[in-house]
Amino acid sequence: MEPVTHFLTGACLGRAGFNRKTAYATLAAALAAEAADLDVLWGFAGPVEELKHHRGITHTLIAVPVVAGVVVGAVWLFDRWKRRGFPPFPQKDAERIGHRAPATECESRSGSEQKVHWGWLYLTTFVAALSHLLLDWTNNYGVRPFFPFNPRWYAGSFVFIAEPVLWGLFFLALVMPWLLGLADREIGARRKPFRGQGWAIFALIGMVVLWCWRWGERAQGLVMLGSTQVTSEPVTRVALEPYPVNPYRWHAILETKDFYQTAEVNTWTEAIDSEPARDVMYKPANTPAVEAAKQTPLGRAYLDWGRWAVVRDVGPEPVAGMSPPSLPPFRHWTTVEFSDLRFHYRFLPTQDAAARSVLSGWVYIVDGSEDAGEAMGGRQQR
Repeated sequence: MEPVTHFLTGACLGRAGFNRKTAYATLAAALAAEAADLDVLWGFAGPVEELKHHRGITHTLIAVPVVAGVVVGAVWLFDRWKRRGFPPFPQKDAERIGHRAPATECESRSGSEQKVHWGWLYLTTFVAALSHLLLDWTNNYGVRPFFPFNPRWYAGSFVFIAEPVLWGLFFLALVMPWLLGLADREIGARRKPFRGQGWAIFALIGMVVLWCWRWGERAQGLVMLGSTQVTSEPVTRVALEPYPVNPYRWHAILETKDFYQTAEVNTWTEAIDSEPARDVMYKPANTPAVEAAKQTPLGRAYLDWGRWAVVRDVGPEPVAGMSPPSLPPFRHWTTVEFSDLRFHYRFLPTQDAAARSVLSGWVYIVDGSEDAGEAMGGRQQR
């Protein structure tokens, strides 16, 4: 999932009850739920390195206890900083005269002292770090939880990478307690400590209900595809990918011996929309340039991740963000394109199937064998 969902999930986990056990629970849970996505820093090394390492070691089960420990360590440093009265935290009067408050205490929202229980805090961050893997598994990009021992990608493919319905649930869970608190202050009611637990639990349960609903609709869509003649040849493989918001709309991919065919499935109306003239992509020829491109760093990373990867020799076509190779006479170059049919959604701006993919890659190949440049998303790998 994208960062907003991870962050809000962590905040709701903290407010669902962990914040009653220890100080800093909500802060630590939000940080731990987001920490795995620090692998985006590989993007500074180029788009190919980013693809290779994204959802890599930080998104594994062996990394979860490490991530939890690092976050707890960061919170401990923050707590020490605060206790010592460094800016922007002023020292307390008791500390100024030498009676320092215990380092294991901090202010709760009720105004009383709440202790930091480091065991509970570690458990909080551990659960939040696990939530990151679970959420990433639900979408169709996938995750490698057993890497490096097992490099296989796993994907539930029933929730889109960005789901506004989840944003709405978490927005209610985090904003409604604040609004109710404003109302209480207006009427002079006593301030309630740890406000918002019920709303946080409501949002988390709502997320699970949405998952179950989407899982069921996806299963129905697969049954529809299995009982309907969509292609003109026998189908050897099929996939069903989610759309955002609408749990009844799905993007289908069907593979036959000679071609791929996409379709739009609506489980509410039980309709399957697919036109061969528009939705069929014949399997491209396996040219020497294609074989050479598959052996490049981009090719190896892409084929490791792309379960529905299509590799095409598209001829000498320049690529955005990468200048064509400058060659002497009698030497020739071609562009090899990598795309993944999982992301050829119709709602993307162009009608060209290859260009629709927002996760495509390109390699310039010279004389059918030489790598002359690689790019993804308008960025060239240096």
